[in-house]
Amino acid sequence: MKKTPPVTDATPDDGQTTSWRPRGNVLALAAVSFLTDASSEIIAPLLPLFLVGTLGTSVRMVGLIEGAAEAVAALLKLASGWWSDRVARRKPLIVAGYTIASVVRPLVALAQSGSQVLAIRLVDRVGKGIRGAPRDALLAASVPVAQRGRAFGFHRAADHAGAVVGPLIALACLQGLGMPVRHVFWVAAVPGALAVLVAVVFVRERRVTPAELKPVASPEPVAAQATATKAPLPRTFWSGIAPMVLFTLGNSTDAFLLLRAAQLGVATALIPLLWVVLHLVKSASSTPGGALSDRLGRRPLIVAGWVLYAAVYAGFAFAEAQWQAWALFAVYGAVFGLTEGSEKALVADLVPAAQRGTAFGWYHALLGVAALPASVLFGSVWDVWSSRTAFLAGAGIAILASVWMALQIRPRWVV
Repeated sequence: MKKTPPVTDATPDDGQTTSWRPRGNVLALAAVSFLTDASSEIIAPLLPLFLVGTLGTSVRMVGLIEGAAEAVAALLKLASGWWSDRVARRKPLIVAGYTIASVVRPLVALAQSGSQVLAIRLVDRVGKGIRGAPRDALLAASVPVAQRGRAFGFHRAADHAGAVVGPLIALACLQGLGMPVRHVFWVAAVPGALAVLVAVVFVRERRVTPAELKPVASPEPVAAQATATKAPLPRTFWSGIAPMVLFTLGNSTDAFLLLRAAQLGVATALIPLLWVVLHLVKSASSTPGGALSDRLGRRPLIVAGWVLYAAVYAGFAFAEAQWQAWALFAVYGAVFGLTEGSEKALVADLVPAAQRGTAFGWYHALLGVAALPASVLFGSVWDVWSSRTAFLAGAGIAILASVWMALQIRPRWVV
């Protein structure tokens, strides 16, 4: 009898059909993320100006608000992912997370001080922290493994599409309708409420079956090393996300890219349009990038994305003209298409179904915590030396992470 070839990073397959179209939870969760991001991005581009210009807070306070908010979200993702594994239910946490954020987010319109905005943002991020890991675990459970990368890529594409629509809605309200900024913040309640409605009505719970606790064919056969929610996560999970943490240490906030674009001559009025271009490319490339990870393997796509990231950062270091900023932003968007869906699919591949909530919780928590010093270090290098040195340092860290991840790719002939 002919033996079945071993499953490797280059040949992910679970024996199921690869024909695919978004439906069920994949489509529902994508719609929820689209609406939520549209709601969030109505406020996000205006919030720094509102804090500094209207409320009179310092720039340092702006950084504190965003840093603290993201740290809270990262840590809560770990707790909510673990809890969703324990109770074997994802939907209640998903709905609760989206509801909290959608109710609290527009209250920024009532804020009279930076501390009030901080409190609102913290509660908003509590909602994000509660929903993130259970949502990713439910999405992974809703598609066969051979379609997992495409599903995560499609979800990220919808998320980035919302990030395009949100600022355009804000722009239309401000410029077209002449609305005050506080009134624009209230508009964010509409897509937020629709997101909760879609989550309640269309997202379906999917419980872990006994069959899913047994070893299964996967792009990462080691996923079956642990078979119960109380067992420790497999060693291969930790080795898989370790390079991601290293990469994140060199992946600073994209606000620095906007500052560099301004240095290169991009007018302030065009900065929002530059942001829209970035998210358009992210959205357009995410589904194809995730699908490629299903065909070629997760790690090769991640490595390719990180190498491209290093090239883009090197480009920003040596760029001298305005058009180069536009070109680099467009290429930068493709980095997310190659990596975001592939990374999440890899996390799902590395653990059994009953531990995916915990695994995604650790993934989000570690990357969220690593992102905090990343931006501080980048800004410090920029201030002490130069923007060129900071961007080259970020590129160097990305190359190191790429080499580390590449060393984990198993050749086809290795069993």
